[in-house]
Amino acid sequence: MTGQISRATSVGLLAVLGFGLLLAGCTHVRNGPVSQHYRDFQTREPHFNTVYVCHSYGCRMQTPFRFTDDDIQQLKIVMDKTRKADTPAEERRAIAYAIGWMETRTGEVIGTKADRPGMDFLASGDPTQQDCVDESTNTTSYLLVLERNGFLRHHTVGTPFAKENYLRGVSGWTHWTAVIKENGNGQKWAVDSWIYANGENPAIVEAEKWYIASLDQLPAATH
Repeated sequence: MTGQISRATSVGLLAVLGFGLLLAGCTHVRNGPVSQHYRDFQTREPHFNTVYVCHSYGCRMQTPFRFTDDDIQQLKIVMDKTRKADTPAEERRAIAYAIGWMETRTGEVIGTKADRPGMDFLASGDPTQQDCVDESTNTTSYLLVLERNGFLRHHTVGTPFAKENYLRGVSGWTHWTAVIKENGNGQKWAVDSWIYANGENPAIVEAEKWYIASLDQLPAATH
C-alpha cells in the first residue's frame, strides 16, 4: 500500500500548458472519456477500490492505496448520514463529505495529511504536498470509486478540465479541477479540493462559475 511509482514529466501537461501560454485567458474543456485524463498525465486509473494517489506535484509520484470493505461501508454511512434528501443538491453535499473522508484516509497512510492549501512553488517534489494536477486526478479517482460502488444516483463522473487567466499573474495560473455531471440536466460541477488543506470538504461549484474572477471568491468548502 505504501509502494511508490515515479514518472517522467508529462508530455501531455507540457503540450496543454504550452498552448495555454499563447492566450491570456482560456478554458481547457475535454469532452472525451475520463480515461483520457489519466493518459494525458501518464497516471493510473483506479482498479476496483484501489486508487493511485498522486503527490509531489504533477503526479510525479503515484502511491497505490486500497479502500477496504470496511472503508467502503464507512463511506456509505458518511454519505447516507449527510444526505438529507434524495436530491442532486444533497448528493453533492454528501459527495463533498465523502471526498474529505477519503483524502483524510489516504493522507494518514501516504503522508499527504500535511498537504497545505493552494500552491507553494517551493513544494514541488515534496512527497507530502499536492498541486492541482494531483488533487484533480485524486478527486476524480475517489469519485470513480464512489460511482463504481453505486453511491452516486444523480451524478456521473466527468473529465477534469482547466482554466487560466495569465492577465492576473500567478493567481491566474492554469488550474485543474475534477468534474461531476448532473444526470437530470447535464449541468457540470467543478469539485475542487486544492484550495483547502488535506481532508477538508471540497468546493463544488457550477463549472462555468468556477475560477472566473478568483479562487478566493469561490464558495467555502461544502459543509
